[in-house]
Amino acid sequence: MTRRYPQVLLLLCSLVALPSVMAADSVKLDTPAGGWRTGAPEGEGENFRQTVNYPASSVNTSTGQANTARISGQIKATAKSKSPEPGRLIVNGVSMPLKIDPAGRFDRPFSFPNGSNSVEVRSPDGQQRHRTQFLNSSGGATPAKLRVLLSWDSDNTDLDLHLITPDGAHIWYGDRVASNGAALDVDVTTGYGPEIFAMPAPIKGQYLVYVNYFGGGYSSDEEGQEDVVQALTTAQVTVITEEGTPSEKMETFLVPMRAVGELTMVKSFSYP
Repeated sequence: MTRRYPQVLLLLCSLVALPSVMAADSVKLDTPAGGWRTGAPEGEGENFRQTVNYPASSVNTSTGQANTARISGQIKATAKSKSPEPGRLIVNGVSMPLKIDPAGRFDRPFSFPNGSNSVEVRSPDGQQRHRTQFLNSSGGATPAKLRVLLSWDSDNTDLDLHLITPDGAHIWYGDRVASNGAALDVDVTTGYGPEIFAMPAPIKGQYLVYVNYFGGGYSSDEEGQEDVVQALTTAQVTVITEEGTPSEKMETFLVPMRAVGELTMVKSFSYP
């Protein structure tokens, strides 16, 4: 699947925010804003690691997270629901579940690639949506030629993305940056994801993608007691090469994960 981006020059012509399309009063997107973005301002940090706390909180972006590394807002139509269904988050054509708290708020960490980006948020019923587009620049950082995104379809669960690169490096939440430039940008522990792997200069050879069902599967009874359940969750893994270029390729895989502790190899592929 290849996405075609609008001419970057159209974005460069103006630094004012672009108008959002398909906006509705019931969906509000606080960040990212449309227009030009050059990274976190001085004094703000982009932190992509969350602390494991079970049962997990409904909104999981760390306190003090820079706005350049988050997708936040509110779907007002769900605010009266005690246990709202997930909405949909669509980033650059990749559709993922969006976790919503009882007040209708959402706040997800996200590591955006350089270049043109689009973010769309949809209500659980799909009837309300809000979309924005912006041009991202990370101060001259090399764009990632290989990105792997993991999301899943259940709350209060923690899946982990593991990659083995051709030189034998193992990138995961316990060793997030390799000497070959590969890194796990986002490690989400509170349900739905996303977790994001990126590599600016991929080594030629064979890559292995694994998903581990680390923990979670919590539920509450009528008295508020927490119980652990072996909840079935479905992992969605998207492999993107040459993102944002005419040569971009995207593949998505769905993998059922049945029990905590399960480790599954999702994909073996060669680059280039």
